Amino acid sequence: MSPKDARKLMVRRLIESGIIKSAPVAKAMELVERHLFLPSNMKEHAYLDTPLQIGEGQTISAPHMVAMMAEGLDLKTGLRVLEVGGGSGYHAAVMAELVKPDGRVYSMERIPSLAESARQNLKTAGYEGIVEVIVGDGTRGLPDRAPFDRISIAAAAPYVPEPLKQQLAENGKMLIPVGGRYYQELTLVVRKGEKFIEKNLGGCVFVPLIGEFGYKD
Repeated sequence: MSPKDARKLMVRRLIESGIIKSAPVAKAMELVERHLFLPSNMKEHAYLDTPLQIGEGQTISAPHMVAMMAEGLDLKTGLRVLEVGGGSGYHAAVMAELVKPDGRVYSMERIPSLAESARQNLKTAGYEGIVEVIVGDGTRGLPDRAPFDRISIAAAAPYVPEPLKQQLAENGKMLIPVGGRYYQELTLVVRKGEKFIEKNLGGCVFVPLIGEFGYKD
């Protein structure tokens, strides 16, 4: 089966399972070539619905989780998005597909080698001008680029980092896994003035969010 056909099958299964609910998310998941964001020894598994190792003890999220987060964030053209935990760049590419042509994704990754790999992957996949990859402590966010319409955190935090809450725009939405190192609840945070409304979207498992306002390495 060709990568394109495998990707179509993956998306169809996510639609049938109820994970993908909207046409824009279905289109984005079908257009973004996940195999371009994987090491060579993992490419044959690209369209299985499972997390995969990308090096440095990190993983690329399972397609169903990427789709679930895209649906939960309600991504639209023109939005400014902060991503924490950029990994290999795949999740950022899916979000870029949803916010282009006028939107922007700022993807933070704490491990320099992964950040450089993500830059190359995003360039190969055609998202170089929409996604900017930044090396740094994602728990601090990017105050000089704030506010953000959406914040997507692809790593597990013991609590919602205060700097990220303050960098969320009015009526902005943040998705973050909150809990222990080995099991979390995917939490939707919506800003209403100085209030932050939280909603539990269900259980999940992510690698720990390392940083000043997360877990210590």
